[in-house]
Amino acid sequence: HLTVDFVNAGIQGATFTVVNKCQSTIWPGILANAGSQPLDSTGFELPSGGTRTLQAPPSWSGRFWGRTDCQFDPSMNQGTCTTGDCGSNQIECNGQNAKPPATLAEFTVGGSCSSTGCITDLNRQCPSELRDGSGAACKSACEAFGTPKYCCSGEFGSPDTCKPSVYSEMFKSACPRAYSYAYDDASSTFTCGGADYVITFCPSSTSQKSANVGPLSISATTGSDKGPPESGDGPLGIDTSWLPNFVTGSSSTPIPSSSSWTWLFMIVSSYLLFYLS
Repeated sequence: HLTVDFVNAGIQGATFTVVNKCQSTIWPGILANAGSQPLDSTGFELPSGGTRTLQAPPSWSGRFWGRTDCQFDPSMNQGTCTTGDCGSNQIECNGQNAKPPATLAEFTVGGSCSSTGCITDLNRQCPSELRDGSGAACKSACEAFGTPKYCCSGEFGSPDTCKPSVYSEMFKSACPRAYSYAYDDASSTFTCGGADYVITFCPSSTSQKSANVGPLSISATTGSDKGPPESGDGPLGIDTSWLPNFVTGSSSTPIPSSSSWTWLFMIVSSYLLFYLS
């Protein structure tokens, strides 16, 4: 789960405060976009209950994400992470991007908005054909199947031809203010006029009351890992009758999580991302 809150600020850059409310340690990663200078850190360890603040210059743009289940040698600070790994083999990402599946929070400094993000643990509701090999994360349909229809490429490479799929609609219903596929700008891009930012991992439900998302469970049959549906929009092997109950949690049979702390929802388009400009 991840939310972004906005605090009124001046025009001299922005302050990013990263808060870990998860029960486990996370390792946030940071990548500045081309033309923006790196922040003081490009990756760090943040224990449960921890907070870290970073200052960004005016017009900075870049992205934050969470890494989980990291194993770093205490003497060399070298290692890897199960999800969100940036490939640097270090705690600092040093200009490297997150390897999917990962959840991105993207910013262009300069712009105050209300909260955005998602408080739902989507990993627990991930259809089996979208689960990654470790079971700790959920892929987008594009990442899982690699077809133009789900990747909005080729003949599906425009807003007119690439429409929401049953997968993106499933995630959108749970996280209405987050990107669910490539052309989801209208409801997922926020323009602000001067703000500082609080990025919270594993936020409480009270931090996003307007999201109206309660405890979730779904009823689904065992899916297939062989690929996407050959016709129609329904997920392969999935009883889509549970979709209307996805947000309300009124379905009775949960899909078990492969890890007791799979808090990070990782999805959609190439990843589920937040773009805040």
